[in-house]
Amino acid sequence: MAVSHSERHRSQHIGWLRAAVLGANDGAISTASLVVGVAAAQTTRQGILIAGLAGVAAGAMAMAAGEYVSVSSQADTEKSDLARESRELAEDVESERKELAGIYAARGLTAELAMEVATQLMAHDALGAHARDELGITESQSARPVQAAAASAVTFVSGALIPLVLAAIVPREHTILAVVLATLCILAILGALAAKVGGAPMWVGTVRVTFWGALAMGVTAGIGALFHIAA
Repeated sequence: MAVSHSERHRSQHIGWLRAAVLGANDGAISTASLVVGVAAAQTTRQGILIAGLAGVAAGAMAMAAGEYVSVSSQADTEKSDLARESRELAEDVESERKELAGIYAARGLTAELAMEVATQLMAHDALGAHARDELGITESQSARPVQAAAASAVTFVSGALIPLVLAAIVPREHTILAVVLATLCILAILGALAAKVGGAPMWVGTVRVTFWGALAMGVTAGIGALFHIAA
């Protein structure tokens, strides 16, 4: 009788979570840094917004393209490995059975039980068994380029919205302070959320994300102040 297995593990979320958190963090940090840097140069509100919008558009496309190319390369590698494994199964299934049994024996099974497990799993799905236990390719962690690219672009824009909106509505003289404080709050929440979902201490995620965000905004503010362009 088949047994239902309802346990959920954090590793099942790793693909989309990585892309989503990276996109939101990058959107918040890069847009806020750009806004702060341009504002520190005493640029007009219109100039700040134009720079911010251009940064959001460029950043979202760059994140999507980079994630798509990166994950596509991973997907190509997985397809190549699976094709090779499929050929090896067709050419010499007995050697592949022994290879799989050897993997199970190395994990602690007796030689007899390892061979029996390998035989039964290969009878059910030979390629799937080798993909999972020999190549380390599983359905939950397999490469999905379009999903990763879309998650990166959407979350980048989501992370960028608050600093951009604040730059549009907050009085010009308070732009830098408002954007810095709001962005640090966003980053703290994102860091804590990512750490919680990933099973790490929440304070660790909060500190490391806000530290790098503050550093990025500080550097761009300094650069902007050096190139003071308007009164």
